Amino acid sequence: MPAPGPNAALRLPPKCNACQSNRVAWTSPRVDFCYQCLPGGPFPPPPCGHCRASTDYFSQGLCSRCHPRSPEHIGSCKGCLAWGVYPRHNWTCWSCRWWQSHYPKGTCAYCGRASHVSDRGACRLCLENARLEQGPARAPDLVGANNDSQQLFFANMVFKRRVTPLPDYVRWDGRWSQKNKNQLPYKPDTRFDEHALEQLVLFNMDPDPEVLRQRLLVEDSELTRYCAAIVADHARRYGWSVRQRNAVIQSLRLLQILRSTPTAKVRASDVVALRRYDGTITSTLDVLAEAGLLIEDVPTRVERYFNAKFIAIGALPDIMREHLKLWLQIMLGGSRQAPRQLPREPETVEIHIQGLAPVVQTWVEAGRQSFAEISKDDVLAALACLPVGTSQRHFAEIGLKSLFKVLKGRRLVFANPMRGIDLTRVPTNLPLPLDPALIRAELDSPNPAVALAVALVAFHGLTGKQVRELQLTDIVDGRLHLDGRDIPLAAPVRTRLAAWLDHRNRTWPDTANPHLLINRRTAPRLVVAGPSFPWKDSRIRPRALREDRILHEIHATGGDVRRIYDLFGLSVEGATRYLKTIEHPDLTTVDRAGTRP
Repeated sequence: MPAPGPNAALRLPPKCNACQSNRVAWTSPRVDFCYQCLPGGPFPPPPCGHCRASTDYFSQGLCSRCHPRSPEHIGSCKGCLAWGVYPRHNWTCWSCRWWQSHYPKGTCAYCGRASHVSDRGACRLCLENARLEQGPARAPDLVGANNDSQQLFFANMVFKRRVTPLPDYVRWDGRWSQKNKNQLPYKPDTRFDEHALEQLVLFNMDPDPEVLRQRLLVEDSELTRYCAAIVADHARRYGWSVRQRNAVIQSLRLLQILRSTPTAKVRASDVVALRRYDGTITSTLDVLAEAGLLIEDVPTRVERYFNAKFIAIGALPDIMREHLKLWLQIMLGGSRQAPRQLPREPETVEIHIQGLAPVVQTWVEAGRQSFAEISKDDVLAALACLPVGTSQRHFAEIGLKSLFKVLKGRRLVFANPMRGIDLTRVPTNLPLPLDPALIRAELDSPNPAVALAVALVAFHGLTGKQVRELQLTDIVDGRLHLDGRDIPLAAPVRTRLAAWLDHRNRTWPDTANPHLLINRRTAPRLVVAGPSFPWKDSRIRPRALREDRILHEIHATGGDVRRIYDLFGLSVEGATRYLKTIEHPDLTTVDRAGTRP
């Protein structure tokens, strides 16, 4: 957070107190309303102080392109300095996001920048500059390419698909038009071994991409033939297009060319590395998994976060490292032994890791070698270093409680030092209502997925996770069956549901995905859409919309906590948060039922 003062960097301005949609007009001097909601308004916003643009005003006299904390502010990538990234992606391009998940932090041996470096000690910017001058059948010259200067580039354009012309010796006549190479039978003795001996290489040298793409057009492989029937059946069941099926076949052929041991099973990390050669990743992984040829060696997001917080620091004692790995395994997979535990959500595990990391680091610096040495006084001393009443301390407390509960249940510690320590209460804010005009506008959105998602939350108070995990079989005869509840759908919801189902059937008639809301990426698979779908095309977030629905219900019923407890599945503490708004002077209004959409 920037330091206060007249020259401090601009912070993210809060939202307007009235509409809760636009950002406030000014933060210095402080104005709590946008120009549309100012008393006596609306007023036209002034032009941008930097580019003089008269549209798309954001806050503090700047438009959304010029304000440094706007989600539309364009800047340079933190990893490769490429121009064209946004703050919502942590100022990182797509290529560097993959790069950071596969290489550790360090100092580049060629430019001296602190960044994620590869096994050759080069950052991604130095490697891309070396590839610009790389000759055929030659390794990238990292020293010569980055000796005098470096060429910058635009973000998210390095892995653009390229069209390779057919070589002169490939003709679409004769024997090439009389057979389908991808459907030829494989030899009966073809097998792939997980423990096959691999030929070690003297040095690693990436093949020339252009020569590699030309070989794909003429070269056949046993891997492609072995998986041909599975690819065809997978494409038929999941409604793949011809282009997607051919892209998977090309990726399989590419894998066979790049692998040094053709009879070994395929590692998931090798498939992920096909991005540099324009390969198809997710669909290829699905086919290899169905064929039984995939070795899962790519860590999940939670595992990468765990390794970055605990394993990468290097100073963690072996006993603590093993205990933390056991705790992570139980949190993600659950446990049938005492203490029995259901698998936790990955987001919950990340919060626990975030809270545990500074506390464990403090104990390691103090010379502790095992969690069995930790006493109640050590816990209190470590928590005393964290600010009271903040989320950081709350995350640390719940993380320690979860860790020592697992270790005590497995008899890895003598006593639970968290026993008798009360968790710190985190102060919560009061839920605020949304502008009814904004909700009506989103209900009439031209995007049928947005209109349906907004309707489900606005009328029935579903969470964002419940909306994206809904399946087609959960809705029968106009009634929604969710978590043991039978919910009659409102008439506006049924109208938007019919519109979305018509759009879904027209766009993806052959999809086998059982979920209600699907998109281009999930239609050919069985997975759930991401948390940003379809809300990235909406001006409303599902949490704020659900809070508005619950807030309206608590005011309409005069503070009936049991009613909102049954309707929305809230806890007693969560329901009390909305009960506090009954007597609040800013939220005490007349019946808002007539203002609802």
